[in-house]
Amino acid sequence: MQPTRNSPKIRELPYYHRNRHEYDAYFYKVFKVYTQLWKFQQENRQKLVDAGLRRSEIGEIASRIAQLYLGQYMRTSEASYLSEAYIFYEAILSREYFKEGMFQDLSLANKQLRFISRFLMVCLLLNRREMVQQLLHQLKVLVDECKRTFQETDFKEWKLVIQEIGRFLKADTAFMNIRPLRYSIVLDCHPDSLPHVSTLVARRSLRLRDAILSSYHHNEVKVSELTLDTFRMLQSLEWEPSGSFYQSNVARNGQNGASGPSRINYSQEIADPTLPHNPRKAVLYRPSVTHFLAVLATVCEELPSDGVILIYLSASGHGILLPAGSGMPCDATSLSTLACPSDRLNPSCGQSKGDDSSLHASCLHFGTHGNGGINSIYPSDLVPFTRRPLFLVIDCDSSEAFEAINGIQKGETAAMLLSSSSSYQTSDVGSSRQPCGSLFTIFLTAPLQAFCLLLSISGTDIDTDTYNKAEKLLSSSLSDWGSTLATSDTIDPVWAQVLTDPFLGRLILRFIFCRAVLSLYAPTFNKKDFIPKCVPCLPASFLPTTAACQIVILQIAHIFAASTKFIFSEGLVLPESRQGDTESMSCS
Repeated sequence: MQPTRNSPKIRELPYYHRNRHEYDAYFYKVFKVYTQLWKFQQENRQKLVDAGLRRSEIGEIASRIAQLYLGQYMRTSEASYLSEAYIFYEAILSREYFKEGMFQDLSLANKQLRFISRFLMVCLLLNRREMVQQLLHQLKVLVDECKRTFQETDFKEWKLVIQEIGRFLKADTAFMNIRPLRYSIVLDCHPDSLPHVSTLVARRSLRLRDAILSSYHHNEVKVSELTLDTFRMLQSLEWEPSGSFYQSNVARNGQNGASGPSRINYSQEIADPTLPHNPRKAVLYRPSVTHFLAVLATVCEELPSDGVILIYLSASGHGILLPAGSGMPCDATSLSTLACPSDRLNPSCGQSKGDDSSLHASCLHFGTHGNGGINSIYPSDLVPFTRRPLFLVIDCDSSEAFEAINGIQKGETAAMLLSSSSSYQTSDVGSSRQPCGSLFTIFLTAPLQAFCLLLSISGTDIDTDTYNKAEKLLSSSLSDWGSTLATSDTIDPVWAQVLTDPFLGRLILRFIFCRAVLSLYAPTFNKKDFIPKCVPCLPASFLPTTAACQIVILQIAHIFAASTKFIFSEGLVLPESRQGDTESMSCS
């Protein structure tokens, strides 16, 4: 069998393989062989069946092709490969390739279980939630039946898989996905409509080309090796299929993917012509520090001259927890203390340069705490890579330690969005992390849902019209902020050079919203430990103390009848033009 000689090689290659030409050679060679094999069995189906070919063997070929597509998506982030994987997996499901003799053959039953779990992952990435629920039900029924049929076999691992998926879906509710996390040119501003930044401020315009996403928390919500936080960040860094291509693609796939495998062409590119390519992403599940640094070095080596690398790290460090319902400041005059919400080490903020002790004192723990620094990522670990443009999103209670990177950078000043050192607990669960994931990450990927979670408003409590009104207001406000930020004379060039990138620009604006909400929210008001930071400083006109920021928060809080849960500057009133309907809103 020719496929078996090349398949192991392509499976063993890491997602970020330095020699891409070597990987491409393996991929297309293996893909071509399987394509030829699939075409051969189609053209000679009856002869092969008469000679003893089983339906499960046909399903095995289709499953291998789907796995190749899924693996290629993980390596390239091209959504077309994910769609093709769905087509093949759906065909296997609808044609029931593995059903015949499944309860007489344990290996065949395991193939069906693996197929369903892989198909479920593809559906999750494509946000096909109805199919996810259908597959989860099938998986439960199949495991129960297998336990009765193969009593000598332990199916504990599959029961854990089912529990893991159920926990993930319980956390990632329909409300959290009420609108796509991906960048949608229907709901978000079209890239061509983004504000232009003056060349006097931004000497160059950078584009997000690569991202490294990783998280490590005890007992974190995940499916397979995809954690809830990295799942959300991954989706927010991709384009949502849209336009005529998306409509025709949905109609073609619909409920029946049977037409997919009959039209396979490994060289055919299925892409929405209206959308750019997705940035490449490396999702690292609980990596060793050496593996993380090796991947980062590879990405830096291959980064185009107009590229910037996003690094998202979510892990534990140290911090305190403020329980829900804790005391709040008694007077609003103390709002002035938020005028500069953090002390920064960045020289552009008038602070001293990198503090060497900060580079080594605090870190992110990507393993058990008892192993010293072997499982820890220190700020100093990232300094050598500041020879290339970096955009850091650090979600950790010791994130402020990474401020020390700037001032001793090796050529490029890194842009940083840093979570607060302490987490506000919106539920009675005794943990600094939300049951539905990190609140900071939710603000960056689904800001209005994060706003509602902060106020303990669930999806079942919200009227659709009310939510849509708030969504339009937030979109319009973020769009206005983006235009103002682009024309600001005081914006740091580090931010100016990435502001016009659709993904990074959206993260920056959502960070401003997050910082303003947490700064004005009564239980965290005037508590610096609960306010996220950015390095370098954004213009002072976007601090939470400004009327421009406070009015937006007041308007959105007013829609949800929650104005009293925030502390605003004395005399701030709701604009008359915003008290009524908000139908004529622009995109963000």
